[in-house]
Amino acid sequence: MNRIAFTNVNIFDGSGEATFKGEVLVEGKRIVEVVRSPGRVSTEGVRVIDGKGRFLMPGMTEAHTHFSWNDQPSLAAIQFMPPEEHILWCVRVAKRYLDMGWTSAIGAAAAKPRLDVVLRNAIEAGEFPGPRYLAGSQEITTIGALGDNTLPHMPFEELSFGSVCSGPEEIRRSARTFIKYGVDHLKINLSGEYIAGLPAEMSPFAEDEVAMLAQEARRYGKRMAAHARSSESVKQCVRHGIEMIYHASFADEEALDLLEAAKDRHFVAPGIGWLIRTNYNAAEYGITESVAETMGYKRELEVAAESLRKMHKRGIRILPGGDYGFAWMPHGTNANDLQYFVDYIGMTPAEALRAATGLGGQIMQRPDELGQLKAGFLADLVLVDGDPLGNLAILTDPAKINLVMKDGVIHKDCATPVPAQAALHLPGADYPLREEGIREAIAAEAV
Repeated sequence: MNRIAFTNVNIFDGSGEATFKGEVLVEGKRIVEVVRSPGRVSTEGVRVIDGKGRFLMPGMTEAHTHFSWNDQPSLAAIQFMPPEEHILWCVRVAKRYLDMGWTSAIGAAAAKPRLDVVLRNAIEAGEFPGPRYLAGSQEITTIGALGDNTLPHMPFEELSFGSVCSGPEEIRRSARTFIKYGVDHLKINLSGEYIAGLPAEMSPFAEDEVAMLAQEARRYGKRMAAHARSSESVKQCVRHGIEMIYHASFADEEALDLLEAAKDRHFVAPGIGWLIRTNYNAAEYGITESVAETMGYKRELEVAAESLRKMHKRGIRILPGGDYGFAWMPHGTNANDLQYFVDYIGMTPAEALRAATGLGGQIMQRPDELGQLKAGFLADLVLVDGDPLGNLAILTDPAKINLVMKDGVIHKDCATPVPAQAALHLPGADYPLREEGIREAIAAEAV
């Protein structure tokens, strides 16, 4: 059995405890021992990786992932990619996430019905590298709401990235279809979205339609996720037991009270990076700051920051991730969320990092084996050159992500190069992921 020891490392174990110097022993897929200095793990017959004082942390979980969003500047462009090229895109992007230390991910909706399921199955079968993945459905939507891209003269549902339904029975059919395809959870769009020309405070679904989704999810033992920016949509999530709430920007005091009362059941992945980068980093794509303000995004960011600060103080679980995969926030730059959590939500760097690790194990429904460096847990580890708690931006730099291990298998290793490989290189990935490389990353992967 494969045995690997990490020595001379600063350990962030994901539990909420302070960082400490120590060693970690991995055997097979699991961590078998974590010791604090001056204690030592046994190194007899073990491959030893000298951390040289670097930062060792659990693999991160992206809680609101759209692998099929294809780094384009519009929603319509997502669906224009043919399915054959689209699944190849997803495969490449999944590897990019793993390269950057995201060892788990929650599918927040696929652009086509089976993309998430096929990708999840391929990763689980070991056919391609990627995070362990929980596959989502397409976004279940209604006529005229977010995800309905049909036109009066072109009423073809294939134009939409959502499954367009009207009435409880169509919701039932859509839910059962995705369950047949093998999804892990169902996603529904309970509010609007400014970039789609719809008010974020709009709540387009009737109560009996949401109730039908919940009924079918419970019948088949599936979880649910919701695009829920409006206050009413957040309340619908709590009323109907929708576990994963995406955005929650306009949650009012009543919604916050409901969330707090059920905080052991719900997770909020606000996708705050979308609001920040659409306000301040999308001018090249036609969304200047003044345009973003006119659309409503400046106001939403201000309201969301206040709401999320209140959620954090109330102990509601807030996790990173959301809507990466647009031109001004390409896949792989997801760790920007951690600094945004500090700047806009009031978390400490340690709280932000725990949101990506310890809370990640909880949303993956494996709190007893994911998200911490602890004996008995799955060996998902990331070795970082530098201290993220002093500078979270380190986690957006591929050169600083020195080693990534998932399930005890080293996927990326720049920590212990042999002389012929002394130059730092991400195995099999020639695209830059830092901010200055955004356009190059998009061009390199254009299909």
